[in-house]
Amino acid sequence: MGDHDKRRGTTRICGFDAETIKVRQRDLVEELIGRLPFTNYLYLQATGRMPTRAEAVVVDAVMVTIMEHGLVPSAIVTRLTHYGAPESFQGAVAAGLLGVGDRYAGTAGECGALLERIVAVPDSDRYDTALAEVRSYRETRRPVPGFGHPIHTAHDPRVPRLIDVAENAGTQGDFIAAMSLLERALREVTGKELVTNISAAIAAVLGEAGIPATLMRGIVLTARCAGLVGHLHEEMQEPAAPAMWEGAQDAVDYEP
Repeated sequence: MGDHDKRRGTTRICGFDAETIKVRQRDLVEELIGRLPFTNYLYLQATGRMPTRAEAVVVDAVMVTIMEHGLVPSAIVTRLTHYGAPESFQGAVAAGLLGVGDRYAGTAGECGALLERIVAVPDSDRYDTALAEVRSYRETRRPVPGFGHPIHTAHDPRVPRLIDVAENAGTQGDFIAAMSLLERALREVTGKELVTNISAAIAAVLGEAGIPATLMRGIVLTARCAGLVGHLHEEMQEPAAPAMWEGAQDAVDYEP
């Protein structure tokens, strides 16, 4: 079989020629630049449709919520990478993104998939489904995604605010209700009051905004990437990485 006989790949995202650039069938110059906010453009580019006003408000609020959380490992890595390779702006940001994982950037995608499974069944079966999911996680010794936090151990102040934004925007409420069912199921199964963290809230409100679980981590990464750019720019102006490096040497003893 020759190369010309092989199936060609396709994309529905973007096409261009010498005169025009089309993104999701819309003219970039005439329809998008200066007309569409970044959040709406991200939604369009990723999902293939324009968000409603409520969906855009929710996605924007999520990105504001998760963009920054101080000197977490990803921000430290970005700063230290720049210290070692100051010529590579993109390398420092990429290094930080590689450290955006479950512990400090959350498990919104996994929690989103869990909420999708609950919402997929009839209303009358949703609590039983939540109970079954929690028991399955417990039996396999896995933490239920969206609950517990290494810093906000008693209360995550971002959660009620984000839920308020989604409800005030007029979202339907099925995913937020499913999150509440998970909270209740956890209490019943464990006998403990576990902190609902921002990953659960993000999963719930993004579900309300029509974002599938498979895309949720991408939304989080987009926001964190912007935050890392800010950390890197500050590092270039007011270096903190040398102190971090020296602090690491002071904190870690060599034992032959």
